[in-house]
Amino acid sequence: MKLTIQQLSKTYSNGVHALDHLNLEISTGMFGLLGPNGAGKSTLMRTIATLQQPDSGRIAFGDISVLDKPMELRKVLGYLPQSFGVYPKVSAEKLLDYFAILKGIDSKKDRTTIIGEVLELTNLYEVRRKSVSGYSGGMKQRFGIAQLLLNNPKLIIVDEPTAGLDPAERNRFLNMIREVGATNTVIFSTHIVDDVKELCTDMAIMNGGRILQQLTPAEATLRLENKIWIKTISRTELSLHEKQYTVLSSGFNTDNSLEIRAYAGHQPGEGFKVATPNLEDAYFMALKSDSPS
Repeated sequence: MKLTIQQLSKTYSNGVHALDHLNLEISTGMFGLLGPNGAGKSTLMRTIATLQQPDSGRIAFGDISVLDKPMELRKVLGYLPQSFGVYPKVSAEKLLDYFAILKGIDSKKDRTTIIGEVLELTNLYEVRRKSVSGYSGGMKQRFGIAQLLLNNPKLIIVDEPTAGLDPAERNRFLNMIREVGATNTVIFSTHIVDDVKELCTDMAIMNGGRILQQLTPAEATLRLENKIWIKTISRTELSLHEKQYTVLSSGFNTDNSLEIRAYAGHQPGEGFKVATPNLEDAYFMALKSDSPS
């Protein structure tokens, strides 16, 4: 089913425009919502998840008017917030049973079946009797996926799920969410470009409460073909190059020099060589284009 968002706005009491007449369409599959911290991603996720009301706008998931009938959406919604607490000294098995009751699964037999299935899917079955509060960060995130799958959701929202995970835990989490997203509408909110590159078939770049671009990761990089240039400079030259050129990013080489990546329609200056664009270039270019001159 398609998620449609129209003219969604939210201004907090401190004057921050978290959502600014935002429009977005998301179809079945893995959708990456990419933006820096403070872009409004979490506000958007909470609003879609019916946890807060916007000032204006409309959200529809299939034929469900989300703002008018939040309980209808919650029946088909799975939500993993940026951070979530767990009860101390309660096993994964017991905690999932509690969540299943809250989700309206009254039959003990049905709860036992679905709990076993989600524990297997998230590779937590062997540690099902251990306290969730003692899990590692990656295991807690996988438990978060297990709890959201209890009601067989059609719309799944995960907000910054890989922040703070070590590389091995991150890979396990991404593989799991990729499997989950094969037949559902999954919104994957993150500021980590590699997560979107590895996982998502469609994406949007968000900043300042607005959608700057909506396109596929492949389209985003194709737009920059023959427009990304690299040059090796000393650290002391960085400030001058940032003033002269549209520098998107920089990174240290092994000899402590810097390699800068710049955007230009043609060779911007002496020493620059054309480079293959990547999704990080597209992301930084979108943010730089949105910045006041």
